[in-house]
Amino acid sequence: MLKELRGSDVIIECLLEQGVDTVFGYPGGAVLNIYDSLYKYSDRIHHVITAHEQAACHAADGYSRTTGRTGVVIATSGPGATNLVTGIATAYMDSIPMVAITGNVTRDLLGLDSFQEVDICGITMPITKHNYIVKDPAELADIIREAFYIANEGRKGPVLIDIPKDITGALMVYEKKEPKKVVNHNPEGINEEIAAAAELIKNAEKPFIYAGGGVVSADATEEMAEFVRKVDAPVSLSLMGQCALDNTKDCYIGMLGMHGTKTAAMTLSECDLMIVLGSRFSDRVLCNAKTFAKDKKIIHIDIDPAEIGK
Repeated sequence: MLKELRGSDVIIECLLEQGVDTVFGYPGGAVLNIYDSLYKYSDRIHHVITAHEQAACHAADGYSRTTGRTGVVIATSGPGATNLVTGIATAYMDSIPMVAITGNVTRDLLGLDSFQEVDICGITMPITKHNYIVKDPAELADIIREAFYIANEGRKGPVLIDIPKDITGALMVYEKKEPKKVVNHNPEGINEEIAAAAELIKNAEKPFIYAGGGVVSADATEEMAEFVRKVDAPVSLSLMGQCALDNTKDCYIGMLGMHGTKTAAMTLSECDLMIVLGSRFSDRVLCNAKTFAKDKKIIHIDIDPAEIGK
């Protein structure tokens, strides 16, 4: 059903399409239209106001981690938008799905060093999966939908949408749509690699499992528990992977690396096969890349091909 709405109402309608019931933020001039709409829709979407935009961004990040849903944060232009940077970077490094919505000056003032104008898309380019600046009212709804899809497709992460104030005040045609389902496809050759990995596991005498946040992001904790039971191997979890397995089980030997246990270090040194599930081999774990797991066979399973062998 087609209807004409203000841009700010379209934003809220699109959030509701995506199943959003809670957003975090701090108001300001460039997002006043959005806040008017949040008040209008307050019976359907809850807004949590913080004392600072950075706190709102971290809150959206924490909300996503605890619920498994996409966190949403709203901030005004200029200093409001730049205050989100640390929270966005945190979500990016830890692969947390988030959509950050920032206001900006009206389109006729863009690029003129206007009051509280900043190129937030350029600033956040290295720490987002993708970002947008909306310049056509007709594209607003589809950009929001695409942002949620990108935030959750493949390796999850934050997406930023920068919206000029006159876009949020403009009238536009809105048609409700169902969210696009995220489908992650297996890459070519994966079956052969799985068969080779299975053979290595079958022949291993002292396998060791190391799991990270990817197991949690994939909602694969039950599969993780079954895999551990079948392999019957000691398990170490990264900081991001602490929820991947019940760490009261006898097979859990603590964290690995700089903040790890002696048991985990000794297990690594004596294993003949290291099975790594959804972990990025951070420097806190490797400590010394030249000596880490030297001469060990390693199976590394990760949704992001860029992490393999990095």
